Amino acid sequence: MNIQQRNNVKVSGEGPATLFFAHGFGCDQNMWRFLQPAFAARYRTVLFDLVGSGNSDLRAYDRAKYASLQGYADDVLEIAQAYGQGPRVFVGHSVSAMIGMLAHLREDNDLFAAHVMVGPSPCYINDGDYVGGFERSDIEGLLDTLDSNYLGWSSTMAPAIMGAPDRPELGAELANSFCRTDPEIAKQFARVTFMSDNRADLPRLTAPTLIVQCSEDLIAPRCVGDYMHRTLPRSTLVVVDNQGHCPHMSAPGACSDAIDSFLEAHGI
Repeated sequence: MNIQQRNNVKVSGEGPATLFFAHGFGCDQNMWRFLQPAFAARYRTVLFDLVGSGNSDLRAYDRAKYASLQGYADDVLEIAQAYGQGPRVFVGHSVSAMIGMLAHLREDNDLFAAHVMVGPSPCYINDGDYVGGFERSDIEGLLDTLDSNYLGWSSTMAPAIMGAPDRPELGAELANSFCRTDPEIAKQFARVTFMSDNRADLPRLTAPTLIVQCSEDLIAPRCVGDYMHRTLPRSTLVVVDNQGHCPHMSAPGACSDAIDSFLEAHGI
């Protein structure tokens, strides 16, 4: 199958650079609908679904390939090479921020001129002085719950992950997105996501990077954003006054403003 079919790639807009929008765990490209159209008016934009998510081709899912984030990163490299024009900017939400970084670092690849990381975390588990937000027992319990009752976990956790208490429809949308994902694929992706540790990779990413951090985030707390800002060589940290892990949905205006300022500052 071709790349477009495998990842359900959608291209819009024209402009001096190409922005690639990558969704987080349990989501799909539709989660960018409040943010991407404004950029398509000025840039070439590329939306896609990670294999196993959304309307990607499930025939492409290989448990061995996607047993690590690098499997997804290799797909991202192929998408960027096939669809990029001009400077390429990778916009990744949550785990996709790390996937984009791994794609960039693959064999010292410099395909991306800049990165935008929305709610990123290089490691979810507390380790010594590092605070990721969860104890290992918390993550193991979460994964056990996913294994035993994925649909129940989805309906309970999605509203808490989304935040945005004044817009409950967004939490319901996220829950529905979780529930549409094949449970076996979702369980493996969750394990790969929450057990990953990419802290050692951060100093190697020398491209300009914008970190968009919510002031209250259950999944990636403020201390994680601060850690990444200290560790990434060329980072800018913008804290959005917002509750939840999906500011591109619950606070799209603030996210758009932050990305606009970042792109302008770096001449993109």
